[in-house]
Amino acid sequence: MIQKITDPARKAQIARDVLEALQDWFGVEESREYYIRESQGWDFFAAMEGEEAVGFLCLKETGKATVELAVMGVKQEYHRHGLGRELFEAAKAFAVAAGYEFMQVKTVAMGYYEDYDRTNRFYQSVGFKELEIFPLLWDEANPCQIYIQSLK
Repeated sequence: MIQKITDPARKAQIARDVLEALQDWFGVEESREYYIRESQGWDFFAAMEGEEAVGFLCLKETGKATVELAVMGVKQEYHRHGLGRELFEAAKAFAVAAGYEFMQVKTVAMGYYEDYDRTNRFYQSVGFKELEIFPLLWDEANPCQIYIQSLK
């Protein structure tokens, strides 16, 4: 079940629980803490299994017509159960209703890390298209792939 979460403290706790369980993707403490802190002010959707939040997705506005899928995580034992897709569909419906025209997401470009290759394939499977790669936005070992999707 997907829930929109509005309480900032609950957002931060869910983000912490999920991201700390995903060390392969969120092992850099500084980045992880940034997402936890910033998620409190973003539109936040949680995937619930009973009372436990097992995944989440945050959207942030990056322009008048554009929203970014800023951070997303699903606990590894729940991968390949459709929860990521459900989170994305709920967030997309929210973005469309809010009047956004585009959604973007940034990730490490394909071909550098198998974990991120799976992430890239997920984004492609929900309709994102490659826009551009910024080879040095983050650093040389982590070229930034930007995907975009029309919401119209």
